[in-house]
Amino acid sequence: MTQILIPLKQHVGAPCKGIVKAGEHVDRGQLIAVPNGLGANIHASFSGVIADVDENNISLTIDDAQDFKKFVPIPETETNIKAVEEAGIVGAGGAGFPTFLKMACEVPDGLFIANAAECEALLAHNIKQVGEHIDQLIRGMHYCMEMTHAPKGVIAIKGKHRELVMRLLKAVDAEPNLEVYQLPDMYPAGDERVIVREVMDIVLEPGQIPTEVGAVVDNVETIKRIVEAIEDRKPFIDKDVTVSGRVKQKETVFVDVPIGTPAKTLIDNVGGYVEPHGEIVIGGPMTGRHGEETTPITKVSGGVLVAMPFPQEHRKVGLLICECGGSAERMTEITNNMGAEVVAAERCKRMVEVNGRYRCALPGICPGQAQTVLSLKKQGAEVVMTGSCSD
Repeated sequence: MTQILIPLKQHVGAPCKGIVKAGEHVDRGQLIAVPNGLGANIHASFSGVIADVDENNISLTIDDAQDFKKFVPIPETETNIKAVEEAGIVGAGGAGFPTFLKMACEVPDGLFIANAAECEALLAHNIKQVGEHIDQLIRGMHYCMEMTHAPKGVIAIKGKHRELVMRLLKAVDAEPNLEVYQLPDMYPAGDERVIVREVMDIVLEPGQIPTEVGAVVDNVETIKRIVEAIEDRKPFIDKDVTVSGRVKQKETVFVDVPIGTPAKTLIDNVGGYVEPHGEIVIGGPMTGRHGEETTPITKVSGGVLVAMPFPQEHRKVGLLICECGGSAERMTEITNNMGAEVVAAERCKRMVEVNGRYRCALPGICPGQAQTVLSLKKQGAEVVMTGSCSD
């Protein structure tokens, strides 16, 4: 009998509160946890028997037979925004902000922007979604424009996807309120502030959010889940995931992976590891986190990447920290796994403190770092590890 974990924190805010008990049988799509403050509903992605409920996870012993085409539908709702809330939809490409709160932001003189940037290297599931379901994306755009009262919609996609850009341009030709914007091929093109800067020519100050300048931005998979909630009454129980790196079939996209599926299941489904291999990264190569074979897929898991073994580095390391890449904690973890020692850390000079958090003033436009590197050297650093820098 297989047991999986469904994390109670798959969104910004506090972990949800389980509403089921050990021994209870649940069906796929059944509501099993509700927000405890800021958050989003969580539903069972498999049918099975609840094994345990604690403050962090719901353990589920799944039934031997699963029908993934079936699910318990969300309740009928008076509005589409309420359907999004009932379905437990959160941003599928970022930190997991509850989507119904975004849809409640009215921008009657602004834009709704579909983020199809596929920001991080190796990930390919958003581009696959756009390429195979343009009609669904356009329907989703209309739903989102209706909910946000946006008079105009923009699909933002990197111009390097030339064939797909041409298909999108053709698809919106008969849509007077929709257009396609071609983003540059840079990192982090998918950052909301970068998208607003590129599409609207407005530079958001650190700490500002798009709605302050009349924009609502959602990732294309999030839009897919919105369409499913509205048209099919389907809760957010499946996730699109890219598997790549040191595996036998690289850049494989799995569509509608049930949440809670262990990372190793996906690795096995692409033929297993290429040896030698290193750690498993959940997410993208820039902002992903360390995972284990047992780590469950969540609403915000974009990738399962298998890295090379860590090179061994015995020189003293200085960290150059920025908002757009790995955090100080993540880079310290990598340094330790390399057998090295962190002796100094400095923030990129673009970093600005806003409400206790450091933000980048101009994401994707990196400044020279000579002064910062010299400072790290004076503190004893022999080599520099940087989170993200194009300089």
